[in-house]
Amino acid sequence: MATEKITMPQLGESVTEGTISSWLVKEGDQVNKYDPIAEVMTDKVNAEVPSSFTGTIKELVVQEGDTVAVGELICYIETEASSTGANPVPEKTETTTTSGKSNSDSGDQSMKKRYSPAVMRLAQENDISLEQVTGTGRGGRITRKDIEKIIASGQIPTTNNEPENQMEQNATEPTSSKPSAQTSPTPTSQAGDIEIPVTGVRKVIAQNMVRSKTEIPHAWMTVEVDVTNLVSYRNKLKNEFKQNEGYNLTYFAFFVKAVAQGLKKFPQLNSMWAGDKIVQRKDINLSIAVAKDQELFVPVIKNADEKSIKGIAREIHELAQKARNNKLTADDMQGGTFTVNNTGSFGSVQSMGVINYPQAAILQVESIVKRPVIIDNMFAARDMVNLCLSLDHRILDGLICGQFLSYVKETLEGMNENTVKVY
Repeated sequence: MATEKITMPQLGESVTEGTISSWLVKEGDQVNKYDPIAEVMTDKVNAEVPSSFTGTIKELVVQEGDTVAVGELICYIETEASSTGANPVPEKTETTTTSGKSNSDSGDQSMKKRYSPAVMRLAQENDISLEQVTGTGRGGRITRKDIEKIIASGQIPTTNNEPENQMEQNATEPTSSKPSAQTSPTPTSQAGDIEIPVTGVRKVIAQNMVRSKTEIPHAWMTVEVDVTNLVSYRNKLKNEFKQNEGYNLTYFAFFVKAVAQGLKKFPQLNSMWAGDKIVQRKDINLSIAVAKDQELFVPVIKNADEKSIKGIAREIHELAQKARNNKLTADDMQGGTFTVNNTGSFGSVQSMGVINYPQAAILQVESIVKRPVIIDNMFAARDMVNLCLSLDHRILDGLICGQFLSYVKETLEGMNENTVKVY
């Protein structure tokens, strides 16, 4: 017999870790190669992890609810092998080290001062003294997750001299000064309060939002669009379309089409930040937000610029159905280059979205409302919608984003039965 390791697979292009939401096997179970052994949750997808071998589950190294980096050990499996009598299962101390838990107890700090570029950047941007941070990686190495946890907690460790200087500064300030974030107490529950553990999708979303707001300098722009002709055209088609195709012709399909055309004309917005360079994507793959109960998923419409409005409407319908039935795959969720969010479905008229890291921008499509508008010095009732763009100011400037929004606005305002074909 031989014992093999099964590690956390990469479940998406930019996915770096996953949370074990549930084990589908227990120690002693027999499994075949490719049999699902665990359900894993990431910020992009819920997926099943298949076994890499045929054999017997020997040991589950991580618990349900644990978050594990890609490539880290999750379990051991005993397989048939030519050699017999061997007992390659590591001691528990080795398991603890491999699973990414703190190595401080072992005293091994050999990797303490080997910082990755992401760790150094986050520390510099948030004035964190890495000398004061205890790493949970192998050999005491400080991981990005260690820094993000510190940022989220508000307990920022600084150099040894800074606390004294801070105390001296505080001594000269009026007693009415507002306390710093470092001294703010954690809220405690009172009688009648409900405590909701931050786990699963909510935990992953929180971590991703912290990373996006921490690393990306956001800026915002908004334009209002007169979609009266588009509303009239869609209303004329919607019943016939539903009868013929079996799914709805939504306004959102028209907006997605217009955005895809805009990205084709202004590819700078179809980019990603990559440290010392900007990667401008060739394919236009639009991420769209789909909600299921309290969970939010962001599946992707691939090559949206090459699809008709009918094709986009079909993909929106199919991806939404997959999300509601827990059928989304890793392929459905990866490869997104720009996000279009249909906030108007909740009645929102203006919002500032948080960018879907590592993309360059996200566009919020707000609710279509009928408002009085002045045309030829006379009031007219028109169907109006706001388009709200959040942009990464490292990659994009106001000029190019203004041109992009103007183009999308012009495209939407020109959509009618004479200028655009659904099929």
